[in-house]
This record gives sequence, C-alpha cells and structure tokens, in this order.
Amino acid sequence: MGASAVPVIVFTLLWGVVGIILPFVVPKGPNRGIIQVVLMLTAATCWLFWLCCYMAQMNPLIGPKLSKHAALLIAKEWGGDYVAP
Repeated sequence: MGASAVPVIVFTLLWGVVGIILPFVVPKGPNRGIIQVVLMLTAATCWLFWLCCYMAQMNPLIGPKLSKHAALLIAKEWGGDYVAP
C-alpha cells in the first residue's frame, strides 16, 4: 500500500489557498494583520496535521493481534494456508 499523489496535491492546494490567497482578501481594519497571521498559521498546522495522519496510515505501528485459533479460522474461511508468525 502506497501513497497516492492526488490527495496530497488536493489538500496542499486547499490549504495553500487558505494560507496564501485568503490573507490577501482580508478586509482592511484594525485586526487585519492578526487575521492574516491566523489564516497562515491555521493553514500550515492543519496541512501538517493532515499530512502526518495520511502518512501514518501507510505504515501503521500497531496492527491487529489475532490468536492462533482466530488466524486458523480466517485461513480456513478465506481458503488460504495458515503461516505461523
């Protein structure tokens, strides 16, 4: 199982719009600079969080733990040979 480039490109574009394009369209006002910084930081942290979650699914650290009996039943149902760990 590997990564697909499509989700990475789509979410990078989405958060890129939020963090790069939207700060330029914030209306003028006393808090304009704060809103721009909030948008940029939100985009950066949300993109980074999404990327970490997406990449963690490629190589999970914790897998299912089956008993020998359950593994034998699954192998019998699926028509495969049981390979002992």
